[in-house]
This record gives sequence, structure tokens and C-alpha cells, in this order.
Amino acid sequence: MLDESLEGKLIELDMGQGGKKMDLLIKFIADRIKIKRVTSQGLGVESFDDGAIIPLENKKVDLVVTTDSYTVTPIFFKGGNIGTLAACGTINDLLMMGAKPIAITLALIIREGIKFGILGEIIDTIVDITTRYEIAIVAGDTKVMPMGSMYQTEILVNTTGLGIIPEGQRITDSSVQPEDIIITSGTLGDHGFAMLVSREGTELESNLHSDVAPLTELILPITKYRVHAAKDPTRGGLTAVLNEWAEKSKVSIWIDEDVIPILEEVKIISEVFGIDPLNVSCEGKAIIAVHPEDAEKVLKILKSHELGRNAAIIGRAKRERAGKVLLRTRIGGHRILDKPVGEPIPRVC
Repeated sequence: MLDESLEGKLIELDMGQGGKKMDLLIKFIADRIKIKRVTSQGLGVESFDDGAIIPLENKKVDLVVTTDSYTVTPIFFKGGNIGTLAACGTINDLLMMGAKPIAITLALIIREGIKFGILGEIIDTIVDITTRYEIAIVAGDTKVMPMGSMYQTEILVNTTGLGIIPEGQRITDSSVQPEDIIITSGTLGDHGFAMLVSREGTELESNLHSDVAPLTELILPITKYRVHAAKDPTRGGLTAVLNEWAEKSKVSIWIDEDVIPILEEVKIISEVFGIDPLNVSCEGKAIIAVHPEDAEKVLKILKSHELGRNAAIIGRAKRERAGKVLLRTRIGGHRILDKPVGEPIPRVC
């Protein structure tokens, strides 16, 4: 049913930053779409997952399609640039559904006046990453906009990714099972806080870099195990991911504050700005829900790779209190982790 109560209201900036407000905007759009999936066996808009799954007729594989737009400010930052985010974000969204990435499209909206050298560096970054993993850039589009028409940025990037899932290896948000073990592939909050420090021009000295990275070498080796859900904690961070899983899978998720890996530098910056790192985006980490019998095997694989050296088991899914995410605090109590209203640090992806 269409929500007519929203018709006369204005769209707010933080409706594009993850969390509850963005859920409202996405639902408003999705409710207007009549055909939401290609086949009854597929997965489409109605799932609000990282991408769509399209079964290929008479084939033992599924096609996965994902798309994303990047509006990050600044376009260059410690650890990468908007091209790094576009390539890695698209690759990682495919991986989180169990797919092997095979191709992307590349669309650019460029403000007049940007130097060719800057554009070239962004394109070269995308090409370097896709070439390393043998991913083709198969189509695209380019527009140039007049000066003054693009506020606070020089370039916007849109990418659509295509991937293939072997039969029986689908990974979806709604598949978390009671007793599943929850694992993070590394420290949380790195990207968002790195962007905050570089953007604000603060006197706080920091060598914190964005964690942006393609997770191909981490995720593909663990898909042979019983990984029931996987998600890169971008907008809204860990808290948003776990709340989406709890709601869609009808389980509760219990995590332990003491074992969540967070860099000391991130803890300091979070205290300075009063922002909970569990709500802040990462661009090179994965949150994984795995069958308890496979958890230690998956953890060992993650920790064997440089990108997963700080991987840790942080909690478990349960039946009781379905739909809730609960944090066991350092003093032994519990508090509910509600889904954030929005990403506390805007324009980081």
C-alpha cells in the first residue's frame, strides 16, 4: 500500500545516509514498483538486500546485479579516492551475496572545470582494482554538468556490478539462523572516522586511513562453508547490519562489547566527537553469520589474510526476543542496540 501521508512532505538530506530515515525513503520508492523480481525463484527490490538475484534458465548458477552511486566528500582521502570506493563497494556488495564478481558498468557525472589529471587518477584506480580481479568494465555513461550545478563535489560515480553465484551458495540477509555465530572480519569504524578527520580540518593529529578494500580474497574462500549471511557495514555501521538481519531473519542477535575490535585511535576520535563507532561506516570489512560448527574454520581463514588479521567472533544469534540486537556491556549488563536514524558522518560513500 502506498503511503499517501508522505506525498506533501519534503525529502531530507539524512534520508540518504542509511538508518531509519533512509528506510522510509526506500520503502516509499519500492512501494511504487509493480514488478519487483524477474522470477519467483529470484530476489529483487522487495528483499532490500545488497543486490538482485536472477536465476538463469537451464543453468546451475544465478546472476547477481547490484548498483550504487558515490558522492563522497572529499573525493581524495587517506587510503583512496572516490574511484576506490566505487570499485570496492560494488565488488563487495556482490561478494556479500555469495557471488563471484565478473563485470561492472561505470557512469560518471563530471562538473566542468575539473582537471583531466584528477579524472585520470580516479579512472586509473578503478581500472587497477578491476584488472587485479579480472573484472571487466563492460558499459558506461558520461555527463558533464555546468559550474555551480553540483554542490560540494566535482564528480559523482555510479557503478553496476554483475556476479555469478554457483548453485546452493546464495547468501541473503534473511537467512541468519538461531545459534549462528557472528564474526567481524576486522576493526570497525575506520572509514567513517578517517573521512571525518580529513574533512573537518581538525587539529587532532591522526594517521588513520580508510579501510576501503576489495574483499574478494577474504570472502570467496569461506563460501564453501555454511555462511548464512554476510554484509559490509557501510552506512549505519555494525548496528545497522545487525538490526537488518534480526528483523529480516526473525532472530535476536547478542554481541559482546569486550570482544568487538576497534582501533585505539578510533576510540579516541569517537570520544572527541561523541560518535559511537558501532554506528560508523566501514568500506573494507564484512560482518558474517555462520553455522556454529564452521565458525572457527571461517575465522581461521579470515585471520590468515592481511585484511582479516583482526577478525573476531563477536556474538551469536538466538530465538528469543526476535528482531532485537543486544549488547553485553563491559560491566556485565545488556542494552538494546537500536538501528541508527542515519549515518552520523554524512557523505562518506
